Amino acid sequence: MYDREVVITGMGLITPAGNSVAENWENVKALKTGIAHYPNDGLPGFLQFMGKVKEAERDGDIPHKLLGQMKFLNRGSILGFNAARDALSSSGITITDIQPGRRALFIASGDTTKVGCDFMYPATKDGTHGKWHTIETERLNRSTLDKVNPFFLLESINNNLFSFLSAYLEFMGPNTSLASHSPCGGNAVELAWRSIRQGNADIAMAAGCGNWLTEIPLYEMEGLGLVSQCRDGVRSYMPFDWRRDGFIPGEGGAALFLEASDIAEKRGATILGKIKGFGNSIEFSNDRGISVHSHVTLGSIAAALNETSCDPRDFAFISPHGSGSQKGDRSELRSIMKACDKEKHAIPICGMKPYTGHLGAASDIAEIILGINAVQDKIAPATLNFRESEKEFSELRISGSHQQCAKDHFLSVSYGIGGQSSSVVVKVIK
Repeated sequence: MYDREVVITGMGLITPAGNSVAENWENVKALKTGIAHYPNDGLPGFLQFMGKVKEAERDGDIPHKLLGQMKFLNRGSILGFNAARDALSSSGITITDIQPGRRALFIASGDTTKVGCDFMYPATKDGTHGKWHTIETERLNRSTLDKVNPFFLLESINNNLFSFLSAYLEFMGPNTSLASHSPCGGNAVELAWRSIRQGNADIAMAAGCGNWLTEIPLYEMEGLGLVSQCRDGVRSYMPFDWRRDGFIPGEGGAALFLEASDIAEKRGATILGKIKGFGNSIEFSNDRGISVHSHVTLGSIAAALNETSCDPRDFAFISPHGSGSQKGDRSELRSIMKACDKEKHAIPICGMKPYTGHLGAASDIAEIILGINAVQDKIAPATLNFRESEKEFSELRISGSHQQCAKDHFLSVSYGIGGQSSSVVVKVIK
């Protein structure tokens, strides 16, 4: 049972670029971004560009006993929930054929909706008389009772999506909730994959959600030099281009439905892809403070190649994390050049995030989904807004236009602050 093959039979994707897998892929093929300008005179320019999902709410068959719990799902969790429902539905499985204890669930939540404590603003404004210098505690307490929703704490818990989905789907097997940013989406997929591969589950859902549109976290990330100043408007997110200056935030939900291949084949499921294996590493920088190791993803790429027995020549393309930061992109490209060695000039490099904005924990899973669609259509997706790389990377195949590809494997890579990195190899069934 330790060598069970794991296949992908369902996908769900909701991003600023589209409310379904098909709509997202059509917009990627058309080189359309979901990032837009939302004018607001009270905010600096860089906070007026973002990726917003057009329709977050959906009607659905929510059991009556769970309807009351819906109010605890923040916006990012709702997007993740809808993506998971789409993934399950598209798989075509009759869920009652699988025992609840053999259904695994792994959630990655990177939502920052409530980090800014905006629910306290009305009371805080009253307590300070709008001056924001000194606070009158008695007035603050009275205003809090009158103006602050008592559910604010429950709404800010990052594992709400996990508990709700578990109850809704009755996935009672191996499970956990990862509350972090990149690469926890990739980690959730790996945990789902290993739970089936090791014989502890027959099916698994891996879902990620993220909402990075809250002002205070964005100010903090801007202070770390991670957020674009958006001088070129919606075209400012430009991974791997020498002009890059950070990412543009977005929101979204993404989900993969996985099965043991013997179960999928027995029921005649359409198999979209096979997960071949993963690699993980942590590369600490010697610099003081938060920085990026000079080869932040090299270890995870090497580990993924080793676990899957793949060679860089097997890949239709490589999809790096592509945060758009100067140091981060430079480190990733150096890692790819070293890992691919003599093949570095032959493999297309595709940065996916400019189509959607940075989706936090949903980005890793979203890029696997887009990668599957790309290989099916024999396209190595364009890195939107890319024109020219730094001279050091001129040999790499990075393009602002789509490139043709014929191979059936791709490598998707993610990394996060602190040096953690995850890589996954997927074989696409055409």
